[in-house]
Amino acid sequence: MGSTEENVVAVIMVGGPTKGTRFRPLSLNTPKPLFPLAGQAMVHHPISACKRIPNLVHIYLIGFYEERDFALYVSSISNELKVPVRYLREDKPHGSAGGLYNFRDLIMEDSPSHIFLLNCDICCSFPLPEMLEAHKTYGGMGTILVIKVSAESASQFGELVADSTTNELLHYTEKPETFVSDLINCGVYIFTPDIFTAIQGVSMQRKDRANLRRLSSFEALQSSPTRSFPSDFVRLDQDILSPLAGKKQLFTYETEDFWEQIKTPGMSLKCSALYLAQFRLTSPHLLASGDGVKSANVVGDVYVHPSAKIHPTAKIGPNVSISANARIGAGARLISCIILDDVEIKENAVVLHAIIGWKSTIGKWSRASGDYNAKLGTTILGEAVSVEDEVVIINSIVLPNKTLNVSVQEEIIL
Repeated sequence: MGSTEENVVAVIMVGGPTKGTRFRPLSLNTPKPLFPLAGQAMVHHPISACKRIPNLVHIYLIGFYEERDFALYVSSISNELKVPVRYLREDKPHGSAGGLYNFRDLIMEDSPSHIFLLNCDICCSFPLPEMLEAHKTYGGMGTILVIKVSAESASQFGELVADSTTNELLHYTEKPETFVSDLINCGVYIFTPDIFTAIQGVSMQRKDRANLRRLSSFEALQSSPTRSFPSDFVRLDQDILSPLAGKKQLFTYETEDFWEQIKTPGMSLKCSALYLAQFRLTSPHLLASGDGVKSANVVGDVYVHPSAKIHPTAKIGPNVSISANARIGAGARLISCIILDDVEIKENAVVLHAIIGWKSTIGKWSRASGDYNAKLGTTILGEAVSVEDEVVIINSIVLPNKTLNVSVQEEIIL
């Protein structure tokens, strides 16, 4: 495993049920980090990327979900990757940096020289070994993965300015109101254990200010309307990255590969396509093939679970992911969609730009289709939705356990 000085630990922040509200109705049935993209859980992609880090000794998942929600997955992924993976449940919100600090004793048990910190809800190629090499060259406390985006979309993220020669982080601001830079924070970091000293410093400053406020009756009378945080609530961006920018402690590593943030079900469909395309280069054995004779006609990048049954006259792809025990009937056409466990797509049905929830049924000659540019975008069926024969669902969201016997367009079916 390498000498103790070389040990590396990875921490993945997975959030909690109150954080995934924009992912409904899909997050009503399964924790968002376990929703499948390209046939694998969302969190599986950063976890498998961590496996490529030299001298990795442990992966920790930190979040607010109940431990039972992750128990089965953590056990199976640990066995599959032959790396210990452990879920740690936060008792209360501590902020992105405070959550890391809260479990510092466990994280430091393996005496790591470096700690990776990743957000679960991002989609990218995760160039972690390359980041590690760059970080060692820089010699700072931390390195941030960054990417260039359009000026129009940059303000939705943390914008930063870096030295073009040294890659030192010079300025950082979270979601600015005015344009700062087209370079944004990707939500992937590597730190030395000194990060814990920096977080502790913020926490101590907050405690000192709270004590001063209690002692000063004048300040109490003139109290600022700005929000104050508990001393153990520390945000990585505003409390650590911004103050340390320009102090030769933080550096950047730019990726020119793909990167997206997975906030909505529609974005999950786009990210599933990106991962399927990546499989073509990294894991071609995961992609299905077929010529329409003995097996279904497969076009482009498609994932099919081994237990799924597809009629040879169906046509599948591009960008299709079909989960366990799904049944695809004769003449069905699937394009740019995610078909979840135990779904049945009957004869001659069409699914296009849609996510079909667990145990749902699409009837004969029916159609479920979405449009990225429409108001509701991707069509989404929650769990156990039944679409009867010859019914058309366009640009709509259907909550679980509904039966549709009439066509709908641009509707949310509650």
